[in-house]
Amino acid sequence: HEKAGYFDLGPVDLGENARRDMVLTLEDMGFEIERKFLVSDETAEKYLQMVSEGKLKSHEIEQAYLTTDPVIRVRRSDDEYYMTYKGKGLLKREEYNLLLTKESYETLLSKADGNIIKKTRILIPFDKYTVELDIFKKPFDYIKMAEVEFESDEEAMSFNKPDWFLEEVTNNREYHNSVMSRKVF
Repeated sequence: HEKAGYFDLGPVDLGENARRDMVLTLEDMGFEIERKFLVSDETAEKYLQMVSEGKLKSHEIEQAYLTTDPVIRVRRSDDEYYMTYKGKGLLKREEYNLLLTKESYETLLSKADGNIIKKTRILIPFDKYTVELDIFKKPFDYIKMAEVEFESDEEAMSFNKPDWFLEEVTNNREYHNSVMSRKVF
């Protein structure tokens, strides 16, 4: 729908704002570059204690997968809901997030296959980064995993991990949540 006045140089396009919003959203989409490390039970307990003392922030996360090839995930993080597409890759892969309503999340969750993954995510400042420490709930309560996101491949590869990070599992598909969602117990 277009309107124009006598002195307008061009038509006033009412879709201009919508197109600008789409471009800005597409620019926000992109690649996720992250490394993953296991941490000890003792380390996880230490950071959980810091959350309970109000020294660190955390989120309660529930997620499930509509498909794992390609990865399409629905997630609740506290009171926010998302659907995410993830491309192929281990260290670096495409990731696109869309906001959902609670109702649409619940509908999509009912259509998901496999395990629903629940975890507490603790946000831990480290140098210029935020370590996301995921403490999984049953049936994955044996996993405590730290993730760090980076701006570039070079930055990821030059990252000096803290002493409390144990084995790196970035390239181990068993620690991808999408693979965990398909695990049979």
